[in-house]
Formats: sequence, structure tokens, C-alpha cells
Amino acid sequence: MNAMNASRYPVISMQEAWEQVAVAIRPLPVVTRPLDTLLGHVLAEDLVAHENMPPFPASAMDGYAVVAADRAEERVVIGEQDAGIRQPFHVQPGTAVRIMTGAPLPDGADAVVPFEQAMEREGRVRVPASVKPGAFVRPAGQDIATGDLVLAKGTLLGAPEIGLLATVGRTEALVYPQPTVAVMATGDELVPPGQTPGPGQIRDSNSYALAAAVQTLGYTARRIGPVTDTEQALRQAIQEAVAGADMVLTSGGVSMGTRDLIKPILEELGTVHFGRVAIKPGKPLTFATVQGVPVFGLPGFPVSSLVCFENFVRPALRRMAGYRQIRRPEQLVRMSHAVRHTPDRTEFQRAIVIQRDGEYWAEITGNQVSGRLLSLVGANALLTIPAGVGDVAAGESVNAIFINQPEAS
Repeated sequence: MNAMNASRYPVISMQEAWEQVAVAIRPLPVVTRPLDTLLGHVLAEDLVAHENMPPFPASAMDGYAVVAADRAEERVVIGEQDAGIRQPFHVQPGTAVRIMTGAPLPDGADAVVPFEQAMEREGRVRVPASVKPGAFVRPAGQDIATGDLVLAKGTLLGAPEIGLLATVGRTEALVYPQPTVAVMATGDELVPPGQTPGPGQIRDSNSYALAAAVQTLGYTARRIGPVTDTEQALRQAIQEAVAGADMVLTSGGVSMGTRDLIKPILEELGTVHFGRVAIKPGKPLTFATVQGVPVFGLPGFPVSSLVCFENFVRPALRRMAGYRQIRRPEQLVRMSHAVRHTPDRTEFQRAIVIQRDGEYWAEITGNQVSGRLLSLVGANALLTIPAGVGDVAAGESVNAIFINQPEAS
């Protein structure tokens, strides 16, 4: 075997590769952020209530505050209680207070009769003969009681959660930052999408696709390049990317050609944890750390880079952002047709999964070569055919990773 065909990086299993990524990547240091910037962040503290909510018994309807045990046929309306200001009313048998939704219940009252169940005339109101204590009243602490755990550490902050923070008086919270990712395309053959390729050139698609994949997570992606295949240019680009990002993705330059320089440069600048993985597509996948910043050297073929993103980069980014659940949902599905598989590597075939007659059925999206992005367009799943398994017959079950469904928080 000559040097051109040799690699000193052993081919390791996907499980071994992920274990090395998991050891190297930890959640980012927590920060305090103001309330109106918390959307999409993961909470880094337990949030405990320090007061009741509502803080006082309040009306749940527009109506009349009454004494439930009062059996008077008519009651004198002694005033009106609006939300926001507590009036010094005291309700006793034979009296009632007109009250609005959310207003504090007057002293002495223990129930509310909605307007539509009552009849008021000339300052007196008739209500049903039987009124239950507590009817249409929100007791103090009904929603949240003092000492309750309102939100647990690890909760993804969406609209309801941010509303709860505001409800309990929090103007800021301790959260995990959202990662910033530098996405670098490499290769002398690459030209921008708006440029007509010359002989031997192709348009750069990987940096745009990978940046979009980062942005679907809600994180910032900064594209770099294309960077020419020279040691000086690549070294400088990687150093600058590491200095300004929480993670760096490179695309191309990780195979075994004479111009595949990413691995040796990463070794020079940091530590290469692995350089080949027994997966298809994506065998040349490389993972390194440079000055503590994780760097994924993704293959140059478009499908390979995106499949590696789904299986390694996406869960790593969620881990950095403090998520408890970092992987997409999975499901056993049955094949609608036979598929070929070489058992030397775990393969991820792009597929469309549908539910039919109570079962999930999968059909691959045509030619599965690594350069055919169309195999991912419209796909909703990656079918996992593990190493050691040969061809899969029609009707057999395989595991499907649903790439169109979000992970649990």
C-alpha cells in the first residue's frame, strides 16, 4: 500500500466516535440574560415561586360577589369592584358587589354569580337560590403557590415559559448561551453560487446548507470562504474561526488526497480525536479540538456533510446549549422494497416514511450516492442499517431517524 492510499487514522465505530465527542463537548458557561432575550434558550436554574399567583382571591367572571349561604331573594348592590384597585367593600347577607374578571374578591364574599345568571334592577340584584361557595373564584395560589417549582433547570424557554417568568416577577434568568458556529468551505474548485463555474469548478453549496442547518436550531452561523487549498490560507482561516466561534465546521479537505490538508493542520493547532468513522456516507469525518473549541471536519460531498451534521454536529450543538434531549425521535419502520447494503459500515439511507394501516413504511429517495442532494430533498428520515447487516428485504424492519421532527426539550 503506498502513502497515497494509506491513513494513519483507524476507522472507528459510530458509537466510539460519539463517545469521544461527548467527552470533549460540555454545555457552554451559563449567563444571565434579560427577559426579552430568553426565547429559545435553555434554563440553567430551578425557578421557585416566592409568592402566590394569583396573590389574592379573584373573580373568574364578570358578575356579582356574594355570600354563598345568603338566601335573600334580592340583594342590595353596594358598589363595583374593578380589577387593579381594591375597594373597601364588605359583603354580608343581603348585599352584593358588582365585580369584574380578575378583580380581588371583597371581604366577606365567597362566591361570584355571573351577570348572565343574575338580574339587576334599581340597585338590587336577584341571583339563583343556590350558590356554591367558591363558585367562579380563583383562590390565592391556584396557579402557583409559594415554594412551588415553577420551571426546572433544563427547560426550553418558549412563549408560555417566558410568560411564567414575567408572572412571578423575574426580569432576567440564568440560561445556557446559544452557540455561534463558524462554517468554512474549502477547496480551489469552489466558486460562489452566483458565479458561472469555470473548467473543473463547482458552486459552493455546503457552506450555505450547513449554515442553514445551524440556523434551524436558532443559532448564529458565520460563513467563511471558500478558502483555497494552501496550508497558509487554511491555517489562518481555522485560527480566525476558532477565535470567534463556539464551534467550527469545515467542509472538504479531510480525505487522503495531496490537497486534503485539514487533518494535519488541526493536528498542528490542536488535538485530532478521530479521523475516520465506519459510516456511509461520511467515512472521512474528523473531530478535533483547537484551544478548547470543537472542530468538525466534514466531508466535501453535500449529502455526507449534512448526514454527519444530523448524527454528530446537531446533537453536539444541543449539548452545548444545555438541552437534556439531544437526538431526534426514532422509530422502527418496515421497508416497502428491498435495499442493498454492504455490511462493512453503518449506512444512513435517505427515505420517506409514511404511516399506513397502523404501521410505518419507508421508501428510499432514489439514488443514494453522496453527491446527490436530491436524495435529501423531501426526505423525512434517515434509515439506519447497522454494520454487520447485509441487504434488507421488503417487509423487514429498520430504524428510522425522523429528521423533520424536533427533539424533545
